[in-house]
Amino acid sequence: MADIPDIEALTPYARSLGIALDRWEDGTPIMAVSFDEVVEGRPDHYHGGATGGLLETAGYAALRAELARLEREAVLKPINITVQYLAAGKSRTSYARGRITKLGRRSANITVEAWQDDPARPIATAVMNVLMAEPSG
Repeated sequence: MADIPDIEALTPYARSLGIALDRWEDGTPIMAVSFDEVVEGRPDHYHGGATGGLLETAGYAALRAELARLEREAVLKPINITVQYLAAGKSRTSYARGRITKLGRRSANITVEAWQDDPARPIATAVMNVLMAEPSG
């Protein structure tokens, strides 16, 4: 399996939160972030922005992995992301996984879920639309 996304492929924001590749499941990267003061909002709970950052990072990771599998190169540019917060993230590791809903020539639609103890009980979900531009050069 491709070594993406490694920490160098992550945005500075994702790196500052401590988001990292946890493992691969069925060809899909599972991203994780450990709980500490960097991601804390109210005491012992994740800040919504940290949860949103994990979702967005997992969405891009899933898209990069699929593009690598297809041997496609693209510059990814966000169109939009819609996050639904379903439950408070508590003071333990959170995980997220993206799933490509539609992969076209110029755009991709991705759904993402974040969870803590049980993937069947997400704490947040997101829908992302990403423009895929041709790399220059």
